[in-house]
Amino acid sequence: MDRPAAPLPPSDPSPLVPRSLLCARLAGDATTRLVLVRAPAGFGKTTAMRMARADLDARGVRTAWLTLQRADNHLPRLRQGLATALDGLTGAAGAPCALFLDDVDQITDADALALLRDTLEQLPGSGPRVLGTRALPALGLARWRAQGRLVEVGTEQLRFTPAESAAFFHRRGLHGLSPQALAQLQAKTEGWAAALWLASLGLERHGVHSDFVDRLSGSDRDLADYLAEDVLAQQPPALRAFLLRTSLLHELSLPLCQALLPRSDCAALLAQLEAGSVFLTPLPGSDATAPRWRYHCLFADFLQAHLLQRHADEVPRLHLAAAAWYETAGRASPAIDHALAGGDVPYALTLLARHAEDFLARGRLRRLARWFDAVPEAALAPYPLLQCVAVWAVCFTQGQGPALARLERIAPHSAASPAVQAHAAALRPLLLSMMDRFDDAHACGADALARLPSCRPFADSVLTNTMASVTAALGLSGQAGQLLDAVRRQAGDNAFVRSYTEAVQALLDLQDGRLRLAGERLRGVLGRGSDSARPGDHAWAGVLYAQLLYDAQRLDEADQLLGLYLPMVRDVGLPDHMVLGHALRARIAALRGDADGAFALLTALEVLGHRRQLPRVAASARLERARLLLLQGRGEAARDELDRADDPALWARVQGQRLPAHETEDLAVGRLRWALHFGAADAALAAVDAALTRPASALPPRRWLLLQALRALALQRAGLSDAALDALRPVLAALQAEGSLRLLLDEGPAATALLQRWSARAAQAAQGAGDGVATTALLDHVQRLLDAAGAAPPDLPPPGAGRAATREAPGPADAADAPRTPAEPLTRKEVRILQLLAEGYSNAAMAATLVITDSTVRTHLRAINQKLGAASRAQAVAIARRLALVG
Repeated sequence: MDRPAAPLPPSDPSPLVPRSLLCARLAGDATTRLVLVRAPAGFGKTTAMRMARADLDARGVRTAWLTLQRADNHLPRLRQGLATALDGLTGAAGAPCALFLDDVDQITDADALALLRDTLEQLPGSGPRVLGTRALPALGLARWRAQGRLVEVGTEQLRFTPAESAAFFHRRGLHGLSPQALAQLQAKTEGWAAALWLASLGLERHGVHSDFVDRLSGSDRDLADYLAEDVLAQQPPALRAFLLRTSLLHELSLPLCQALLPRSDCAALLAQLEAGSVFLTPLPGSDATAPRWRYHCLFADFLQAHLLQRHADEVPRLHLAAAAWYETAGRASPAIDHALAGGDVPYALTLLARHAEDFLARGRLRRLARWFDAVPEAALAPYPLLQCVAVWAVCFTQGQGPALARLERIAPHSAASPAVQAHAAALRPLLLSMMDRFDDAHACGADALARLPSCRPFADSVLTNTMASVTAALGLSGQAGQLLDAVRRQAGDNAFVRSYTEAVQALLDLQDGRLRLAGERLRGVLGRGSDSARPGDHAWAGVLYAQLLYDAQRLDEADQLLGLYLPMVRDVGLPDHMVLGHALRARIAALRGDADGAFALLTALEVLGHRRQLPRVAASARLERARLLLLQGRGEAARDELDRADDPALWARVQGQRLPAHETEDLAVGRLRWALHFGAADAALAAVDAALTRPASALPPRRWLLLQALRALALQRAGLSDAALDALRPVLAALQAEGSLRLLLDEGPAATALLQRWSARAAQAAQGAGDGVATTALLDHVQRLLDAAGAAPPDLPPPGAGRAATREAPGPADAADAPRTPAEPLTRKEVRILQLLAEGYSNAAMAATLVITDSTVRTHLRAINQKLGAASRAQAVAIARRLALVG
């Protein structure tokens, strides 16, 4: 079943024993970032985490909780669960907050573990990340441990002390236990919470004066098995049969249980279980009129093992009864799950034949892929339409190669079916485009477009979207726009198709240099967050939006988004998105000082290119590796990588296309950069000028900007400083209009030095002439660039009367000269912004916290600087602290 909208910690039926020392250890101290609660099943990990969470809540710390399940190895489900849980931390930037993840050992998939690792690293605010697990998770804990940021809580810390065990039995109402019996229970259970709980059940049945305590024996595992069997064996036969036969359900409701056990009084049995509060946990969202429960996963596993050992012949019947009930209830997904688990493939195919296209239209592609993986391909022979749906599922989960092979295996006589024809007509150009064969995709797609509409609106919409992206790649943006308008008329309210359409439209916006508009569009796609939004559209939108976040210097957000979507892109095999995603993550790693990690990402990209037989992907990895080597000053190694990336036919084709990964990055640009760094200055300038012989209208806007920036750097290297500064201004104006930072900063220290000189000259000119709004906005943007580069603002001579000083904040020697009060009182909003500025907030973070726009933040900052007589953020904060305006 789907995860609840608000993941909560499971309710604990046992009376809680206050454990203040354990709670303090789980909450950590000022240096703690990660708390690992690791112990075998039944040691009270979840209960301890719940108590720690309640303690933090009482202290005003924001908390979020997510109990992980095996199904969370499915990355979109894990992503959705994390996003829902972390919603509770919204607005907690910089403030204490805590994340609790329980049952982490359920996650074994490498990509899912990588997502958890990224989430733990990038969670904002101070406070612990608390993990509950039975086994040591592969989350890179050694580094946390080496940095002194890891607290490990194991069985020794989780064991109940003798005093806590005595308090537990007292709260359970077992008041007559002697000190000797309590000591014996403590010795035999060794403070194991589950054993104490099960022992209390046995004592309730047998009495505190019985020999029950004397009969307890064995190792921890033996003890658990003994107590579980003792509890189960003591139940009435009807209740015992009910427990075993309903254990294969992921949820329990009265009508569903009754369908499995029609001769039992399930209402009475459920009431018995609920009254005992031992085996059932209410599911969030259930109510008194239609209650639903689940078994604890450990107890369910125990029951299922007993069911298979003793009543294996009943398991298929039970699954098929559940499937029939879900079918009648109109819940196709669990019906198909149980039909397959019951081994009735024909029944499952009958259900799939009725519902598969609906799941397809809603983008449930991974669910479909899971079902088709459980069905022998030969069994699909009588169902040509299901074979087509299987191709769609494989396409969006395993990539174009397996999907194309499966499409070719559809029986030729099935091609006469109009429905099969419609799906095949949409699939072929899509698969060819994913294989980098845009000309072939355009040829066959154009023929298919001419035959629209077909009898399958979904296929028609995807075909039209595909052809929009193909024509965009071939530089036919006008035709692409017309196709997108057509698909909007076709799609209606289909969220999956509309998301795909908006992602392609955002791609056109990016091609035309409309970064802000593209960002708004992509936010709309990603913000839907419904189950209808699946990897096909989110992978497109997620990587493109990460590119915009990166360009705006929002590196943590970009990296987190790439962690979510890059595994999907790798699965699907989208060439441009693979290149963009890996290159962006490599650049972020390099900016964080992790050169090894950056090169490892590019090696992985190159391997992917070879494995998928996509030469452009492999060449792009070498091209980006050359860029990193160049910035490290390793000219010979960089040139070698450029030579390895040199495939004349490939790059000639790329130059004739408009591909997202190569708007600014291709071999020609790589050669220009190398010449700028290691060639003769005059030759480098001549090479850049030659690249700019085409008019600006004939070049992609971002490429024109990059070439102009490279020309300014070439002029600087040639010693033509004034010309370099003049050449930089139109570049800065264009970047400022779209809020772009990294396009220029990624050119390295030479670009930062040029920016510093430009800022100094422009500020001096503005002081003499009176700075207009345009100049001020441009200077603000340059300061953002310098802040992002970590560069100090330039020192300038003292300004004329009435102008703010542009040197750094005064030190102790000249503190006496600082103003004692602002020239004009600061507003409450300005004081709040100063406080956030002092705490290290970026403009974007301040805007999010105060629910205002970036431009409003910049307006306030300019007013603050004017009132305080400051020229930079650092100076404004220093003056404000001397005036006791901020802490």
